[in-house]
Amino acid sequence: MLHGQMTEVVKGVSLRVSAGRTVALVGESGSGKTVISQSVMGLLPRNGVITSGSLVFSDPDKDGKSVDIAGLPRDGKKMRMLRGGRMGMVFQEPMSSLSPVHTIGNQIEEALQLHRPHPRKEARAVTEQMLGMVGFRDPQRSYDRYPFELSGGLRQRAMLAMALICHPALLIADEPTTALDVTIQAQVLKLMKELQREFGMAILLITHDLGVVANMADEVVVVYRGEVMEAGPVEDIFRRPGHPYLKALLKASPDFDMPPGERLVALRGVTSAPVVKPIRETTPKPLLSVRGLRKTYGGKKGGGVIAVDDVSFDVLKGQCLGLVGESGSGKSTVGNLIMRARSADAGSITFHDPAGPVDVLALEGAALKAFRPRLQMIFQDPVSSLSPRMTVLDIIREPLIIQGRGSEAEQKRRVVELMDCVGLDPRFLTRYPHSFSGGQRQRIGIARALALNPDLIICDEPVSALDVSVQAQILNLLKDLQSSLGLTYLFVSHNLAVVHYMAERIAVMARGRIVEIGPRDALFRHPAHPYTKCLLRAVPLPDLDRPLDFDIATSGGGASDPATWPAAFRGTARDRLEMIDLGGDHWVLADRGCTAHDVTAA
Repeated sequence: MLHGQMTEVVKGVSLRVSAGRTVALVGESGSGKTVISQSVMGLLPRNGVITSGSLVFSDPDKDGKSVDIAGLPRDGKKMRMLRGGRMGMVFQEPMSSLSPVHTIGNQIEEALQLHRPHPRKEARAVTEQMLGMVGFRDPQRSYDRYPFELSGGLRQRAMLAMALICHPALLIADEPTTALDVTIQAQVLKLMKELQREFGMAILLITHDLGVVANMADEVVVVYRGEVMEAGPVEDIFRRPGHPYLKALLKASPDFDMPPGERLVALRGVTSAPVVKPIRETTPKPLLSVRGLRKTYGGKKGGGVIAVDDVSFDVLKGQCLGLVGESGSGKSTVGNLIMRARSADAGSITFHDPAGPVDVLALEGAALKAFRPRLQMIFQDPVSSLSPRMTVLDIIREPLIIQGRGSEAEQKRRVVELMDCVGLDPRFLTRYPHSFSGGQRQRIGIARALALNPDLIICDEPVSALDVSVQAQILNLLKDLQSSLGLTYLFVSHNLAVVHYMAERIAVMARGRIVEIGPRDALFRHPAHPYTKCLLRAVPLPDLDRPLDFDIATSGGGASDPATWPAAFRGTARDRLEMIDLGGDHWVLADRGCTAHDVTAA
């Protein structure tokens, strides 16, 4: 119900999830996927009502005896016993789903005690056993840890443990790996497959990632605006797609096989205002040079965590440099150091201005304020990066006010130009961020970043929170703006397919260091470092003929663990590692005594 009027958001959807099978529910944001899952779990908001249809749950533990969930009071005893007991759910964002003031063990054990009461000591033992099953290396210690002490992958494992502690017959996984790196994603997907085999449970997998669908699903249901567009076995969906919407979804995903210059096919285009293309330099020169950058957190008396360790690279004018790596690799910290949002411990950042080089780390006071318009940032989360109390006009105009650019009328004219530039209707300027979709909010963030005519934009995971169709719109928009305005990008991401589409050169980071850097084609066709190779193998592709090898992607102590790398890349000591030239501006971090031949043969 919206503004007193009934709005139909799910329209006659029918699907079946059989025991031991995985059904993928695929569609864009707003297609009704999450509403369907909320209906099954009895978690619809107060204004949500099931007006027709049935939700029949047949419990294997009760000889298949069926109950129509749609007819149960959502807060009644029967529904509470099913929810969390016989039906578990894993949510998209584990940090907002876990209590920050309770330990992981407390939260998982609470679910157990609600549905399968145990004596206290026995309950802790069962909880620790479940933590071990989902991949915690030290379950006894992990029981007493808080969510903020865990990585994103471990938090998602904790959510899995909570959902599975009562051995449910049905697991609903709502975008369970969207915010995870490809290697951690591979680990979580492998874990879900193993637990499904062990418990014989059915899985309803809600996702917009067709690569995940191809590697996990037995059957696929494609929904759009609350209606099923196409449904069938995974083989038919990928090899013989019939509906135009499904075909468009398949073309909206970036792929490693895309030839240079080919564009993603967005489901709904975003037209930006035409701008005269700048004259390109035949040989691009560095716009920004980073040398020996270092940042350590904590440990004032020694023993701190080295987040960025001797990082060096150039960002060429008019080009896009992709910076990829797992969470915790240091890539976002590098962006923050360049923006002066964090202070560097050592190293230099030089901005090559036509009037002369600028030492970015030495800028202070008025000089720093005057320089800030040259570098701008697009943030990962378009919800938290926009003030909910400001209108779109105020959000985009704010940088102009801070820098004292133009009169009030000139600032408003500039905001209208920027709205046109990113494909938004200027009539929306009096609205607040909550009234926009995720893709529209990200375009507002892009408009704000463009307000001061920057030379370099740092894009920090700008599409990781967006579904595949909106992602295609934003990526195409960023490429168009780069071409028309002569922009230079530092594109930070863990999605290699996205970086392949956006960047001319790519730097790969692991444990605070750049382990490989080079032109896109060289790095993707002839990766040299074992970490780069593992990242590429861990990407789930929307291609049934190229399945994800879960064992390769999750082998050893983790992709970024040097102990799993060949000796040539570990070095006998830290100071033995240096960049080895492989030719064609392709470099890899290896032992100083290695030659290019040694590295490629390792």
